[in-house]
Amino acid sequence: MPKVGMEAIRKKQLIEATISSIHERGYSDTTIRLISQKAGVSTGIVHHYFKDKDDLLRATMQSMLSDLRLSVLKYLEQATTPKEQIEALISAYLDAHLFEPETVSAWLAFWAHVPHSEDLCRLQNIYEKRQISTFKHIFKKLLRPENVESASLGLVALIDGLWVRTSLQDNKTGREIARTVALDYFEMLLEKENR
Repeated sequence: MPKVGMEAIRKKQLIEATISSIHERGYSDTTIRLISQKAGVSTGIVHHYFKDKDDLLRATMQSMLSDLRLSVLKYLEQATTPKEQIEALISAYLDAHLFEPETVSAWLAFWAHVPHSEDLCRLQNIYEKRQISTFKHIFKKLLRPENVESASLGLVALIDGLWVRTSLQDNKTGREIARTVALDYFEMLLEKENR
């Protein structure tokens, strides 16, 4: 009989091995056998917790999205004003963890496969709607109603674009530059609002 709590530990171990395998081999070449070897378990253990490779990959993306959500909440805890909340969101979505090579490889691989997987597409849509909704909720306190939607979409697109561009470079200062660019854009939105 397995120890109490072992399932959560095993799943976390397998998800970490999946992220590492995607980084080393790519999404398509990541196999259950490779993941099980990396995790130090049998393929039978993997199949005990996940029905197939797609199920494990979906669970991995879900775990990464959950981690990102917790990071966003942590950043928001420190913010007291709407302005600070937007700045906190920018920092959360450009957090140093998101630029770690294994994390970058996994995110890029998942995004590349979103159009080919109903499960990944569903997860991406939930993530995107939640992200935009969070920005809109805060921007409603800072901008005129007619500017909330475009400001939210613009800032989210800018952050995502900056993350992709920066994550593909081998540049230690890139993350801070990306954060500064996003913050400058936010300041421009506020200045435009106050004209």
